[in-house]
Amino acid sequence: MASPSGGGSSSNNNPSERKLTRDTSLDSHARFNLSPVPSVEDDEDDGVGHETHRGLNRINQDDSGEEADVAGSGPSGGTTTVTLYDKNDGISSPPPSRHQEQVTNVTYVVRKHYENFETIDWLKDLMRNRIRHRNTRAHRRDGWKKRFAFWFDTWSGWICVLLVGVSAGLVAGFVDIGAKWMSHWRTGICAPAFWLNREQCCWGSRHVEFDDVHNEICEYWKSWSDLFGFNELSASAWFLQYFMFIFWSVVYAAFIVVLVVGSAPYASGSGIPEIKTILSGFIMYGYLGKWTFIIKSIGMIFATSAGLIVGKEGPFVHISCCCGNLFSKLFPKYGQNEARKREILSAAAATGVSVAFGAPIGGILFSLEEISYYFPYKTLWRTFFCCMIGALVVRTINPYGNGHEIQFPVEYNVPWATFEVVPFIGLGALGGLWGTLFIKTNIRWLKYKKTSRIGQYPRAEVILLTIITALVCFPNHYLRLTMPELIRRLVGQCHVDDHMDLCDYEREIPIGTASAKLYAAVAGPGIHRALWQLLWALIVQITLVIFTIGTKVPSGLIIPSISIGAIAGRIIGIITEQIAYRNQHLAILRHECGVSNEHCVTPGLYAVVGACAFLGGVSRMTVSLVVIMSEVTGGLSYIVPLMVAALTAKWVGDAFGEGIYEENVKLSGYPYLENRESYRLTRKAGEAIVDKRTGEVRPLICIVQDGMTIYQIDKLIRQHPHSIYPVVLSTDFPCIVGQILRRDLLAVLKSRKTQLTYEQSKPVLNRKISVVSMSNLLNKSGQPSSLGMRRASLALQASRVLQLHKLVDRAPILVTDQTPMEAVIDIFRKLGCRQLFVTKNGRLQGILTRKDIIRLMHEANVSEKMEH
Repeated sequence: MASPSGGGSSSNNNPSERKLTRDTSLDSHARFNLSPVPSVEDDEDDGVGHETHRGLNRINQDDSGEEADVAGSGPSGGTTTVTLYDKNDGISSPPPSRHQEQVTNVTYVVRKHYENFETIDWLKDLMRNRIRHRNTRAHRRDGWKKRFAFWFDTWSGWICVLLVGVSAGLVAGFVDIGAKWMSHWRTGICAPAFWLNREQCCWGSRHVEFDDVHNEICEYWKSWSDLFGFNELSASAWFLQYFMFIFWSVVYAAFIVVLVVGSAPYASGSGIPEIKTILSGFIMYGYLGKWTFIIKSIGMIFATSAGLIVGKEGPFVHISCCCGNLFSKLFPKYGQNEARKREILSAAAATGVSVAFGAPIGGILFSLEEISYYFPYKTLWRTFFCCMIGALVVRTINPYGNGHEIQFPVEYNVPWATFEVVPFIGLGALGGLWGTLFIKTNIRWLKYKKTSRIGQYPRAEVILLTIITALVCFPNHYLRLTMPELIRRLVGQCHVDDHMDLCDYEREIPIGTASAKLYAAVAGPGIHRALWQLLWALIVQITLVIFTIGTKVPSGLIIPSISIGAIAGRIIGIITEQIAYRNQHLAILRHECGVSNEHCVTPGLYAVVGACAFLGGVSRMTVSLVVIMSEVTGGLSYIVPLMVAALTAKWVGDAFGEGIYEENVKLSGYPYLENRESYRLTRKAGEAIVDKRTGEVRPLICIVQDGMTIYQIDKLIRQHPHSIYPVVLSTDFPCIVGQILRRDLLAVLKSRKTQLTYEQSKPVLNRKISVVSMSNLLNKSGQPSSLGMRRASLALQASRVLQLHKLVDRAPILVTDQTPMEAVIDIFRKLGCRQLFVTKNGRLQGILTRKDIIRLMHEANVSEKMEH
């Protein structure tokens, strides 16, 4: 163990040390003793505590990693010492000193906010919330204001999730309508009303026809060649359409990539890996801010309208969490407590899936299975309410134009045959293989971009990718469609009046009415043409999505995975249908299909199952995925095929690695501690703190509770910039007393420097004052305030010992060196602690942090894979 020593005297050859220790004779008598952390009731009941915290925030805004310079002129610059000892401690007593009567009790320095990229303390935050609630409840009978504050606090959770549900539903409706309208602008415009998309434009026409991919053709909708007076059948008209398709795609993509890169870098990507990390207790200021919310909402419209192989449904989770973060600031119960705020964010993440797909139950399960880290029982009901509100708002807006909130409605209820389990399993295996292929290649591409020049030009990358996508997609009629439109056609069933290529069968029996049943038949030339186009579309989407996901635009992976799976499923469904039709005499088909072969194989069902399989292969979801697909399609009769495909995809995918969200978390280096998998760590806690290179326990930087000076503390935090320091009794007997945060020590040192400077310029406070924030001493005009004078009067006796009374947390989490690492991992998972201390026979041996646990778990996984 290494501990600071010899800080009392300094050499004249070091100017910084000379400045810090102007009076070594007095400094040698200094003490730095550690006291227990105060009860949280003291912080909660203090009427001016919040002002002090805000003042300390202002003092520490200039903290860029450099420690405070505690030197100053005046009589107290070099004589004031520091003690973290409390006379009521009961552990040890400091030696008597001639400065013992001049002790300043440092209070109200502990800050409740967290720094950026820091892990929250779940235990402390939840304890603070319980005490706050108890105090509010105890004062509810002290008047109508207190009673109103109590009831407002009680109902604030429900009010907050109500606001989140309404706002998420409104944004979802706005994005869906805007994306569909702008994407249709690439092919034409509605002449009577330009604000209508193609489908809405043809609602008022009496003469509506459909092309080979079931696009509306009417006199109101004008293509760009029509507007410029070209003949639709001429080659020049085709090239003009081609040019306008590329032009609008590049305009949309260029606009949004410039906006994202220049104004809100956090608005890129889907945001689900980051949301998982934030919900696990990680702080990322700005990621859920208002500018990220605004730009990502706009960016989803432009990115999908540009024709890029991205989806807007995944980023809805990020958008909803932005709403949850912004509305939680209106309620102190959540805005001032990071642990409680994550309950709102969990409900908001579920609402994002609810409004994106019209799947409220699936959204709840998605949040519970895939995203949330802390999900108490009461959060379940609030999440249910929030998802319900979001789905109701989406249904009211009706962005899909089908009268309900289902995005890809399945309008058939055809029973599936038993022999179809085999192709369903095959689709699941293909989904798992596709997920592995995408994850490996996409992660490798993202790693390559970080080290190459491509990553230095994100704007050029997106624009070039948009041009390539538009050039490849326009010749294919299916790729011209937006991905939701393509999925809707693939999962649908052919009707009598459908004339698109996917419904071109050579039927021998004439169909008399539109409501007549469709019998199986031989595939016609339209289906053969559609199969080749769908195969080309499958190859193009598989290739482009690898390079598109991860660019600096809002990009979700859910819809591209569903689209690729629906294409593969429809192709396999048509092939299975034709095999069953041509081999009706086989025993396995004779009983299932019957004599008439009516509804024997439904190709649209295979598209639904394929979509589920391919999405499951990428995300590794199971229960929530099946429920989402059931709600999205409305096909409740196909639960078993969806379960078969999802489970098979997960088994195959897990055989090759983890899901895309976990891999992205690792790629970004976020401290996310997986709470679902088990790890075979046979070592003990004492072995985990041993340095592998030296075979010895890594040295510790500790603070001794008695006998350290300001200069020694300043030197320690300069040389060893750790986030937390253990506090021990002495170097000879390192029994742990508690822990102290580096940021609190910096606050004391900076506050001391500020007061020393203030004493020289303000004679009204010419005597030494207590180390509290200057915000308590000055009012808005910069003059001494009455509150500040009253607080300073507590320490107007010339203080030469600073007793850092409320800085030490004397309730650290301890384990012995013989504790199994499985138990240590469970402590980190279930308690949400940031670090714990390892002791042996009462002596401190080492520290295990969350990052240490993540590293050890990764090493265990690597070694296990090498063994197999």
